[in-house]
Amino acid sequence: MAAITISEPGGPEVLALADQPVPVPGPGEVLVKVAYAGVNRPDCLQRAGLYPPPPGASALPGLEISGTIVGAGDAEAADWLGRRVCALVSGGGYAQYCVAKLGTCLPVPDALPLEQAAALPETLFTVWHNVFQRGLARDGETLLVHGGTSGIGSMAIKLAKLFALTVIVTCGSDDKCVAARELGADHAINYKTADFVEEVRAITGKAGCQIVLDMVAGSYTQRNLDCLGEEGRLVTIAVLGGAKAEVNMARLMVRRQTMTGSTLRARSDAFKQLLAAEIACEVWPLVEEGDLRPQMDRVFPLAEAAEAHRRMEAGDHIGKIVLAVD
Repeated sequence: MAAITISEPGGPEVLALADQPVPVPGPGEVLVKVAYAGVNRPDCLQRAGLYPPPPGASALPGLEISGTIVGAGDAEAADWLGRRVCALVSGGGYAQYCVAKLGTCLPVPDALPLEQAAALPETLFTVWHNVFQRGLARDGETLLVHGGTSGIGSMAIKLAKLFALTVIVTCGSDDKCVAARELGADHAINYKTADFVEEVRAITGKAGCQIVLDMVAGSYTQRNLDCLGEEGRLVTIAVLGGAKAEVNMARLMVRRQTMTGSTLRARSDAFKQLLAAEIACEVWPLVEEGDLRPQMDRVFPLAEAAEAHRRMEAGDHIGKIVLAVD
């Protein structure tokens, strides 16, 4: 099969199209003929040598796919042969065939194009777990999201609005602020021209928001806590601004704030399957009814994976970048 390999840690140029063996599904697994594969920032980190795949995972990049199940590792999985699915995988998505755990596959409705289906799993699983499970989001609360036009940010906006949250986002330009509001954000702050802490306090009448979904960390950490009101929750999912932060713990204690965070790729198969089951119950009906769709940026051919990575790292995209595999 054709697949994108990483010749050595480095820039996008180390991604190369190569011939690889077709993987074989084991018990509880299915073989998917991949139509599209989502491109995510962890793929770029893996390519750079900063985010190795977990033990047992494919060394090929790619954490989410859509396509048709063409092989099965046991009788239970065989019942899904021929079905269109999208799936969260631990690696191997940038290829014509990919093995997925049956429990992390979601059926693709007829009305959902496969290119959009491939843009759902990574962001949907991440946002649901971090905003709703770890962040304990509730109707009527206010959520601050950094990087409002990214794949994660755009999904956070759409999902939060479907669950009756007020959404504030930060973006790096006025044009992106406009785009974020078009996605559904109630407020968008250009962090390059305004102090987002002061803006959040003004928007919330100095009460602060209840949840912050942060991908920056570093110097943003205390500023995020300053955006939160009493009982506020800070959820960190990436450390683009640095892994270390200095925090005023006395202020956190007085406001009874909570700091938490997570990564998804290294979590156990059992956890991911439980998460998929909850999403199938709570969110997937919104996808089936057409109420939830990913914001799409651009589709690149598989052979142009390097260009897809360059676009992601340039930060110009609005929504999801995917690779057309089939």
